[in-house]
Amino acid sequence: MGWTDTHCHTHEQMAETGSDELLRRAREAGVDRFVVIGTDADTSAQALATAASHPDVWATIGLHPHDAVEGVHTIEPLLTGDLSRVVALGECGLDYHYENSPRAEQREAFARQIALAKEHGLPLVVHTRDAWDDTFDVFDTEGVPQSTIIHCFTGGPDEARRCLDRGAMISFSGIITFKNAAEIRDAAVLCPVERILVETDAPFLAPVPHRGQPNEPAHVAVVGAAVAALKGIEPAEFAAITTANALRAFPRMR
Repeated sequence: MGWTDTHCHTHEQMAETGSDELLRRAREAGVDRFVVIGTDADTSAQALATAASHPDVWATIGLHPHDAVEGVHTIEPLLTGDLSRVVALGECGLDYHYENSPRAEQREAFARQIALAKEHGLPLVVHTRDAWDDTFDVFDTEGVPQSTIIHCFTGGPDEARRCLDRGAMISFSGIITFKNAAEIRDAAVLCPVERILVETDAPFLAPVPHRGQPNEPAHVAVVGAAVAALKGIEPAEFAAITTANALRAFPRMR
């Protein structure tokens, strides 16, 4: 069993280039499955189209906190169509680093997408940056969907425990290879292996030694090997473990 990139924006890269080269390179690097992520109505539609064209690609539908001002109603029509290739709702959540949308509108959009995930029986993919306390407050107010993924985890052991206590899975990105990411590595050591996912968040956050270049799904093997080393597990075994975790996190991908 090869790697699964549980979070990438490769559909946007492919739309710009008109090429499937990124998927081909990833497959050659041992990546078997891809989850392409919607962040608004347009990118969610792109994700659906990409998943429909590739049997090893699945999509999410979501409204990123940066785009919360657009309103969740803009993505809801996509949830009335064919959802056979849709594995989750999101990415959604809170981002207080950039605050491209007002905090109140971010919280409203986050809460609405939690409700939609429950209504449609879909997992939830969560983006949280510099907003841990409010993220947990929304979870505790609205309730955590049965399958919830904290994508691109950027906290330390304390935040990891709070995620795990609420039943969430934790997804690690290329940040785990960065020199200044000691707390994230400590969180990975703490996290039970059955609750770990790996991702690229491509084209962002390329892992060392590719840092500074556009990221791509092929590099999920680099991310996975870095986490595997922290856990004392061989990469091939860790690929199988994290893919099994992904199949549990996203049941429609089975």
